[in-house]
Amino acid sequence: HYTIENSKYSRIQISRIAQAIYITPMDENLSPKAYPLASLHFTGTIMDVMEQCKNNQQIKKGTNEVVNTLKKGRAELIVLAADAQPIEVVLHIPGICETKNVPYVFVQSKIALGRACGVDAPIVSSVILKKEDSQLKNIVDGLKFEIERLLI
Repeated sequence: HYTIENSKYSRIQISRIAQAIYITPMDENLSPKAYPLASLHFTGTIMDVMEQCKNNQQIKKGTNEVVNTLKKGRAELIVLAADAQPIEVVLHIPGICETKNVPYVFVQSKIALGRACGVDAPIVSSVILKKEDSQLKNIVDGLKFEIERLLI
């Protein structure tokens, strides 16, 4: 049993950590069509990077915004929710990503993706924007490398 008093984190930090890492385990809501699917640990990393990018105004959310950003060539990385209902609302995006040579990944929870993007509503798709002078460029590049490793 672990108590807050023994923790090096404050009550608020623990609450934020719990919200960030709470993700529905693999269940019947996840589509088998969602590939590549990030592990729970990797999903947590993706959510952390998404939150940092949100604070840097480097995020767009929603399927229409994602598609428009992809078509304009401003997309660095696409994150999709594997529990979107129906999954077909996002399944056209990977085809566009492959055409534009933009990496994409499915995460297990649209609720967690929404929280990482700074909204309380579930989000089924989001994009990290290209920003050459961004202080997060190395972090996003590392994330892209790990996503490409999922495909091997």
